[in-house]
Amino acid sequence: MIEKKKEKVILAYSGGLDTSVILKWLVNKGFDVIAYCADVGQDDDFEAVKQKALKTGASKVYIEDIKEEFVVDYIFPAVQGNAIYEGRYLLGTSLARPPTAKRQIEIAWKEGAKYVSHGATGKGNDQVRFELTFLALDPDITIISPWKDPEFLETFKGRSDLLAYAKEHGIDVTASKKKPYSEDDNLLHISHEAGVLEDPDYRPPEHVFSKTVSPKDAPDKDTTIQIHFKDGKPIKVVNLDDGTQKEGALALFTYLNELGAANAIGRLDMVENRFIGIKSRGVYETPGGTILWEAHRDLEGLAMDKEVMHLRDTLAPKFADLIYNGFWYSPEMDFLLCAIEKSQEAIDGIVTLTLYKGNVMVVGRSSPTSLYDQDLSSMEVEGGYDATDAKGFININSIRLKAHHMVLHKKKPYGWRNPKHFG
Repeated sequence: MIEKKKEKVILAYSGGLDTSVILKWLVNKGFDVIAYCADVGQDDDFEAVKQKALKTGASKVYIEDIKEEFVVDYIFPAVQGNAIYEGRYLLGTSLARPPTAKRQIEIAWKEGAKYVSHGATGKGNDQVRFELTFLALDPDITIISPWKDPEFLETFKGRSDLLAYAKEHGIDVTASKKKPYSEDDNLLHISHEAGVLEDPDYRPPEHVFSKTVSPKDAPDKDTTIQIHFKDGKPIKVVNLDDGTQKEGALALFTYLNELGAANAIGRLDMVENRFIGIKSRGVYETPGGTILWEAHRDLEGLAMDKEVMHLRDTLAPKFADLIYNGFWYSPEMDFLLCAIEKSQEAIDGIVTLTLYKGNVMVVGRSSPTSLYDQDLSSMEVEGGYDATDAKGFININSIRLKAHHMVLHKKKPYGWRNPKHFG
């Protein structure tokens, strides 16, 4: 009797309780499960993850180091576009998902797999980010999303069911004992949410923070650094205190993380709006990213044209929304990335910053493409500017204001904005 060939499924696997149970569940449903773990800078024992996946039933395990790609192709473009979600969040998890899902599809192609799977819940953002990327890159792929599968949901109503299933099938859960909240760790940030942190008025105790020291424990001396930029991307970091220099995307970003962590940089506690409409509370640590965003934005003030900056700034919230909501591989994102890249063509220079007890302070900047003219800006030097020209400039700009208020006065002659009322 010829045994029917099993269908391959590529499972995004972390080694935690959820994805371990999902792996065994898929095996028991007759799939050939190939586990895949993306190294995006999280603090994991990848050999232990690999061995656990094999022991749980995976036929093969891919541990893929995509840190360099993550920094160059996702973090740096986000910096260039000043992507900040809801004015505060630097999108650590959001930016890590597209490269993770992209590599998963590439493995599916390599293995000839028709199926991909993940362990993201049905209430969160990650399910959207993973699945939109899957379908954008391979419209013919079939997605197995257990936490939206009626059969899976009927079997696993809570954590106790997962633990019972793990015990029944010999899945080691000793390393999966959760803290009373969940975390997502990568090179850009670590997030802490859910569990005890779901109360928005609960102050996170200091032990929650794992990537940054407390401001109280940070050095009593500031750290002074310079970040060199070319076309809006960092190319070198120099520590002016000890002479350390780092070049290369991954090396310099890792070093910024070290400096930021030691100086308590990048803590954020906020309530945000998930794409599906639910509000959630997140506690984030983004040390290197916070420094980099601050430096880049400051350099733009020196080297970017005013109207280009103002136009780009109208696009930045949309850019952040697209990243947060999982639309990295969309036509509108293609358009925005091209526009952002164009805006960065002359954003070259050096920004000097001090880091001190949770604060990032820009103290100087220089640029070979600077649009700043010290003589023109000076109140002490004429610098080729004829002050009498301002009279006509003001007259021209006042024409529509006069017309507007003449009409307004005719309609409401005794309105509160009538100058006569102000004596």
